[in-house]
Parts: sequence; C-alpha cells; structure tokens
Amino acid sequence: MNSYDVTIVGGGPAGLMAAIAAAQQQVNVALIEKGNMLGRKLRISGGGRCNVTNGKPLDEIIKNVPGNGKFLYSTLHQFNNQDIIRFFEGLGIPLKEEDRGRMFPATDQAKTVVDALIRKMDKFGVAIITGDPVKDIVFKEHVHTLSLTSGKTIHTKTVILATGGCSMPKTGSTGDGYTWAKKAGHTITDLYPTAVPLTANNDYIQNHSLQGLSLRNITLTLLNPKGKKIIQEEGDMIFTHFGISGPAVLRISHYVSITRKKFNNLPLSLTIDLFPHLNIEMVEKDLQQLKETNEKKALKNALKNYVPERLLTLLIQLIECEDTLTMTQVSKDKLQKLALLMKNFPLTITGTLPLELATVTGGGVHIKEINPKTMESRLTKGLYFAGEIMDVHAHTGGYNITVAFSTGYTAGHSAALECLV
Repeated sequence: MNSYDVTIVGGGPAGLMAAIAAAQQQVNVALIEKGNMLGRKLRISGGGRCNVTNGKPLDEIIKNVPGNGKFLYSTLHQFNNQDIIRFFEGLGIPLKEEDRGRMFPATDQAKTVVDALIRKMDKFGVAIITGDPVKDIVFKEHVHTLSLTSGKTIHTKTVILATGGCSMPKTGSTGDGYTWAKKAGHTITDLYPTAVPLTANNDYIQNHSLQGLSLRNITLTLLNPKGKKIIQEEGDMIFTHFGISGPAVLRISHYVSITRKKFNNLPLSLTIDLFPHLNIEMVEKDLQQLKETNEKKALKNALKNYVPERLLTLLIQLIECEDTLTMTQVSKDKLQKLALLMKNFPLTITGTLPLELATVTGGGVHIKEINPKTMESRLTKGLYFAGEIMDVHAHTGGYNITVAFSTGYTAGHSAALECLV
C-alpha cells in the first residue's frame, strides 16, 4: 500500500509538468504512466524536435486556442509561454525561435526536453510508476484510491487526470481519463478530431493528379454551406491522395469539424489563394505582361515559373483552354478566368481523417465543471485536470503544448497547496 499527497495519472507534457510543479512544494508526489515510457507524445512532437511553446504575445496565444481559449486566462497568468521558456532554460536547455514564433530546443532533439523533465522529477523525488495502468479510481473526500492493473493500491489526497484525449492512441492517449471523469460526475462534451488533415472529393483529388504537391505561403478560406466565410488561414499545405494536409490545413480543421456538425455534415467549400499578397487585378496584370513578353511561347511554357507545373496543367484544363496555344492565341477572357482560379482555387471538403489519426482531440471534460484558477473539479474535491482531457485545445505550432504545460503547472501547484492546508 502506497500513500501520496498528489498522484498524477498520465506521463505526457501536462502530467510531467504537474508532477514537477507539485513536487516543488515539497509534498509527496507519484506519477503513473500506463506505458513503459514517459513523454511518448513529446518525443515525436515538432517532427521529433519538440516545439515546447510559442514566443508570441499572450493575446496571440489565446487567439490560437480555438477550443475555449478564454478559459485559460487565469492559468496563463500563472504560468505562460514566457515562463515555459524560462523554465526550460533553467533546466539547462537553451531554446531557439523559428518561424511563426515556434520555440525549439537548440539541440533539435525532443529527447533533450523529455530527459530534462525526468531528471527534474528525480531530483524532487517523484515516485514514477510505468507499465502499470490504472484499473479504477474510487473518489472519496480527503482520500482517493487508485487500483492498478498489477494489484497495487495507491491512496492519495489529490488526483490529477492528465491522460490526454483519443488522438494518436499509439502514444497512450486512448481516452481512459474520460471514464474516471464521468465516474466523478463530470460531463464529457462531444469528441472530434482537430489538427487533422482534411478530405475532399474533387476529381483532381480523387484521380491523385496533385498528390504530393506542396504550396507555400498560400491562404485558405473556409466557407459554410450558405457561403459565409468561417475562417481564413495563411501558411503552407500539401495535396494528398485523400485531400489536403500541412500546417495551414491543420489550423482550419477545428472549424471544419464543428461547422460540419452544425450543418448536418454537409460538404464545405474551401478556396486556395495562390498569391495572397496580390489582388486579382495584380494577378491579371502579371498574366498580361507574361503574354506580351512571351507571345510565341505555349501557354504552359510561358507560365511554368508562375505556378507549379502540375497545378498549372489543371488550371488550364479548368478554364477549358488548350495548353499548346501560344500566348497570343489566349484571349483576355481566358486570362481573367485563370487569374480568378489562381486567387480562388476550389476544393469541396467532405470531412477530416478520423480522430485516432488527428494530432489533437477536440472536446473533453466540460470546462464549466472545472475551476479555471486551479484546474480543480467543481464537483469532486481533490480531483484536478490538466491538458487535453479537458474541452480545451489549441493549434499546433507550440500552442497546444503551451496549454498542456500551463494547465499541468497550475493543476500540480494547486493540488500541492491543497495538501499543505
């Protein structure tokens, strides 16, 4: 039989930070990870380099949390992105800032981050239990009891559920925490995939003619079935055999999931602006100038440096023009149609890949049932939540992991203080 002040279930970023924050208050802390390795999702985040946070101002952090970002005001004022930067630099891990404010360890290795967190826990004497999943939790006032698969029983004054969502189940996020949250009386809002590639049914997607083609610095605009703009995102993307993916796509996936639910899963329209820095008149002018300086060249050859070749071939087909025509043979009307397509290339979005293939889970424990200042349950004394198990999620690019570290810190710190009262 083992007794602790604070017991964390889940060894991901939120759980690891919660363990450190609690142990800093000199209370007895245990961390239970059902897998044999801590920080599995951390180890593969940021392409294996671990994007530990984002360096943008706090209001920009909140803007990049489409899933209930306002809930985080209190916790981000306790432990924000700048605190995360100072925390890791204090562990001897210098960070570097890359595009869009993303912060990476100078080593470019996620292992550096995970190892430093584990060393910090070891220094504080955190009891680490791996490879022994929690079988059941009995919540009682003052002392909660956790039964592990091995038969071991743990008594604890406080419990922090940091078990993650249902995305990327190979990392251990299989929704275990929802069962225990429900047992404690909590509501679980509908779960859905976010930070996930999108599916499309256009002919040029289904015939794979664009598969593998990357586009940089484009703008995506998502429209609902009534034609109203929902969201616009700038960045990079890639065509796939099922639709589209890439950073800009992942950022709009949240809106695809919730909008399709609102409109009974009807398809959504999405347009790609290949030249967001130019208005349509400027694109028309460019095409006209190319026509004047390449009169004898075939249309396809004259524009090959203006648009990627495979996409250009498709654009020419869509305006119903022969690509062998010389530029002098191409009418002004055709060039205008081409310019319009370059500014509004259409896709019909039919959905997303399934939740298990998403990077982040939308939905979770209802935030109205959680105290935003402490991350403690409003329904069960001594129960806390951290990270993706809650109905809070952010974009990739250092934002979602910021939510994990911030809520993990707040939950761990608050749980420890409760034990000291």
